[in-house]
Amino acid sequence: MNCVVIDDEPLARQGMAMLIGNMPNLKLIDSFSNPLDAISTLQNQAIDLLFLDINMPEMNGLDFMKSLKNSPMVIFTTAYAQYALDSYELDAIDYLLKPIRFERFVKAVNKAQNYAALLASKEETNNLIESISEDFIYIKSERKYFKVFFKEIAYIEGLKDYVIIHVQDRKVVTAMNLKTIYEQLPPKRFVRINKSYIVNTEHILSFDPFNVYLSNIEIPIGTSFKDDFLKDYVEGKVMKK
Repeated sequence: MNCVVIDDEPLARQGMAMLIGNMPNLKLIDSFSNPLDAISTLQNQAIDLLFLDINMPEMNGLDFMKSLKNSPMVIFTTAYAQYALDSYELDAIDYLLKPIRFERFVKAVNKAQNYAALLASKEETNNLIESISEDFIYIKSERKYFKVFFKEIAYIEGLKDYVIIHVQDRKVVTAMNLKTIYEQLPPKRFVRINKSYIVNTEHILSFDPFNVYLSNIEIPIGTSFKDDFLKDYVEGKVMKK
């Protein structure tokens, strides 16, 4: 994948170049300190992936992504965790907090590569849900129907017109939006906590007013989803125990 880095900090750009250089599936085309300087490259070259800082003096990375008509896949890189929810609203591929650990970087790149593969496959969107029972659902993925037990789903992640169902031992990806699959799930078992994530309440280890914590992920609670989360999960489950 051809990629571009935009970050106003020279050391951050150097660090990203080193991370990218360690990935055989990535090619760094160029890096920029100012988002506006990158426009020509993004418009005139085939760029697959953009690593974009958020807090920059000339132009905010979030605003820059909004301004792009045909944006490549975007992975935000920033030192500020509070921007995570904003990145989900823009359908960014991922959100990396500085200093970026290599294993976390690899995970984000793999996520981008999987999404690119989905777009290339152009899977049929008909009959994506074959059947539903009290305990499981059949989901179409890679031209097969997979039996997925509700109890084994930790969380479901939305990525534009696809969802990634994170099961205990695997991921099931299908061409469906998050709203569609949410309407098919047991309402007392699953709760949507922001625009891009649904979590299984049985897999929640802890929470605070801002985040939900599962065994391997921390997910921010969206402002518009907070009341429903508190009502459906906290009052419905915690208070009864």
